[in-house]
Amino acid sequence: MTDTTNAADLDAEDRKIVTLARSARARNGVPEGAAVRDETGRTYVAGTVALESLKLSALQTAVAMAVASGATSLEAAAVVSAAETPSADDRAAVRDLGGPDTPVLLAGPDGTLRVRVTAG
Repeated sequence: MTDTTNAADLDAEDRKIVTLARSARARNGVPEGAAVRDETGRTYVAGTVALESLKLSALQTAVAMAVASGATSLEAAAVVSAAETPSADDRAAVRDLGGPDTPVLLAGPDGTLRVRVTAG
């Protein structure tokens, strides 16, 4: 598991998914926003789902959207949250589609990168 918090390490595509995740969180007024990039470069953006009968984190929702749209793998995932680390469940969802080496970026509500880990 890699742990890097230097935002300069992010390429333009990774900065893009962090920005999309932050926008989803703010636009929808939810605790988390997330975005994933699939093997073709398409992005899927989601917020937390908190229904009586269905509860999904933003990252789980973004992964589900990618799968439902036909994605077969992930290149990267990002979540914007007040949390200090990505949850084990979020990393597992990314790992299921993208594999253990898929990067998972966690940024704070202000968009500052807090941690970069692998899904593994």
